[in-house]
Amino acid sequence: WLLDFLCIRKKMLTMPTAEEAASASEEPPPDDPPVCVSDSNRMFTLESLKAVWHGQKLDFFKSAHVGSLAPNPEVIQLDGQKRLRILDFARGKRPLILNFGSCTCPPFMARLRSFQRLAAHFVDIADFLLVYIEEAHPSDGWVSSDAAYNIPKHQCLQDRLRAAQLMREGAPDCPLAVDTMDNASSAAYGAYFERLYIIQEEKVMYQGGRGPEGYKISELRSWLDQYKTR
Repeated sequence: WLLDFLCIRKKMLTMPTAEEAASASEEPPPDDPPVCVSDSNRMFTLESLKAVWHGQKLDFFKSAHVGSLAPNPEVIQLDGQKRLRILDFARGKRPLILNFGSCTCPPFMARLRSFQRLAAHFVDIADFLLVYIEEAHPSDGWVSSDAAYNIPKHQCLQDRLRAAQLMREGAPDCPLAVDTMDNASSAAYGAYFERLYIIQEEKVMYQGGRGPEGYKISELRSWLDQYKTR
């Protein structure tokens, strides 16, 4: 896991800025815009090591695997009143794309607009769900000055619901649900810091790599492009 941590640091710190990427090409915005890390001095702290270890542990013990039945933990709607299960958002044989993340995760927020474009493009053949999980960089944990919001660790469901409302403002057209306070969805899918999945007919068809380096909207597009031509 320490090697994994070092790889994250290397890949994140050597990425070009969004301005550099935009000036290098006149093409439409990329699915995976680069993420700039400006507080590299915080990469080797006790809180950062604890966070990386937590993510590794969830990944190792997750129950979601390609080809296996998809876990079906409870999630909560934004009004806080209704509890559903993840597979309740699937419709028939249509693929269900799951996007796990939080507002304090810079790569997730940087690619949220790309995810919305993808959802709009493939809305005729697939369903999409954002799942708000525990904060990647809470203000009372592994702090990142690149985080879009200053949000502490969730102490109760209302904290998580309030944080998810901020994501709703940035992604008004995507269905959004909230993980339970025992982090059942994050644990089942090894979703921390952020992660992508495709579920179809209750099976895991695609499992993205662990974020940040494995979090790639472009892989979703490739899968959906191939699916559309079948």
